[in-house]
Amino acid sequence: MTPLATILKASQPTLASFLGPLQMLDVAIAFVVFNRPESTRLSFEQIRAARPSKLFLISDAPRTDCEGEATLVEQSRHIAEQVDWPCEVRKIYSDENLGCGRRISSGITAAFGEVERLIILEDDCVADPTFFGFCDQLLDHYRDDQRIMAVSGNNFQQGIRRTDASYYFSKYPHCWGWATWRRAWQHFQLDMPLWPQFRDAGHLASICSSQIEIDYWIKMFNRAYNKEVNSWAFPWTLSCWMQHGLAVIPEVNLVKNIGFGVRATHTRNDDDVGAQVPTQSLNTMVHPDLVVRHVEADAFTDDQVFSRHSRENRLIRRVSRSFPRVYRAA
Repeated sequence: MTPLATILKASQPTLASFLGPLQMLDVAIAFVVFNRPESTRLSFEQIRAARPSKLFLISDAPRTDCEGEATLVEQSRHIAEQVDWPCEVRKIYSDENLGCGRRISSGITAAFGEVERLIILEDDCVADPTFFGFCDQLLDHYRDDQRIMAVSGNNFQQGIRRTDASYYFSKYPHCWGWATWRRAWQHFQLDMPLWPQFRDAGHLASICSSQIEIDYWIKMFNRAYNKEVNSWAFPWTLSCWMQHGLAVIPEVNLVKNIGFGVRATHTRNDDDVGAQVPTQSLNTMVHPDLVVRHVEADAFTDDQVFSRHSRENRLIRRVSRSFPRVYRAA
């Protein structure tokens, strides 16, 4: 029995509790801004409504070879600094451009130097108002549960409800609006020093359900390890998997990514499935009876978002359906 499939009782209580508007959020928020003032304004409006008592503003410096970016960075920072409620603000601004991977991860690390739990939102992520209460309750509920590494605001199940509870457990720590603890983030390593050992020992076989999925994640982690992609999200996923960790996934999508387009760093395809997911409110909290990964939901996510969604693997699937004998022989 693999750790990710271990069935254990969830912490009590399991009764519903109300997730209504918050007068003031007691969990600190890390707000990551860069060069998109329009989306920064929309995202910040939801943060302002939540009224966190502590706000970390994380911002990279403009790139020297991008004309006009310095003005956009300055505008974005100015928007995020419009705090008009009682709040302790910490500015984590870089004087030189660090890139997406280093800037965001080092900013989160700096924030965890001061707090034990944290909600992280980037400037292209617009949260439903109930997202903040969802994170607040679950950060408290699973504070000491080492099995849980993250609380996500994302759901890519396309309206399919997986449980009667308010959330399920996944191997995917989706990070378009999410939350975690210092105890979990301490395992993060941007440079992924243990990836070759983890890969060569075949540990992905206990996490992935097919060779296609294994090959996909080897490719993506290799790219991150070799600095071919400037990402902190792939190292974070690997860190969670190496700890056999689970992520909480809401039964409805609580955060919409509005950053798809040509100015995005990674989400450039407007037709991507992630660009089509609206938000819904989650007004009650019902905890599941068991802490167990939802394998069927994860398989659907893989099909829609990850390995079986990738262009080359869609082609393989079409060829295998059209010429099954040839494909099997190969």
